[in-house]
Amino acid sequence: MAASELRQGYLLCDAGKSVRVRVVDNRTAFLTIKFKRQGIVRDEFEYAIPIPEAEELLERAAGAVIEKSRYQVPVGKFVWEIDVFHGAHSGLTIAEIEMLCETDRPVLPRWLGPEITGDPKYSNQTLAMTILDPQAQPRPLVAKRAIVPEEASDSIRRLPTSCGLD
Repeated sequence: MAASELRQGYLLCDAGKSVRVRVVDNRTAFLTIKFKRQGIVRDEFEYAIPIPEAEELLERAAGAVIEKSRYQVPVGKFVWEIDVFHGAHSGLTIAEIEMLCETDRPVLPRWLGPEITGDPKYSNQTLAMTILDPQAQPRPLVAKRAIVPEEASDSIRRLPTSCGLD
């Protein structure tokens, strides 16, 4: 199973809205604007942008640039996106599913870890503003359904920033 290599950073992160730039496999790039509506529902607008512009925007990102490998795993009628983080968050693995509506009830694979939907410390915005303590030895587990080793969650420290959480 091939993975996509992602690098992403946040140009704006505020409670309820964000602007993200993402480079995928060094071949395509996107600017994404998200607005929180209600519950787990978000309005999302995504635009393809030239890679040189994306690279320049990543240099201006607030906090750290997130690096991760993304695997797509079909389970039933849905596709789980498994993100394996590198760099500052090495050892963290998060499984996430995009649903068509809040009432969808996908089959939950046995390999999932604890439910983390709505837990702000696992949002990509928060991860961009935090780094794992390099002395911590996190175990890679799977679980936004997401997974973070319990001992790693205690070793997260904030990077200085003025960004809010999503």
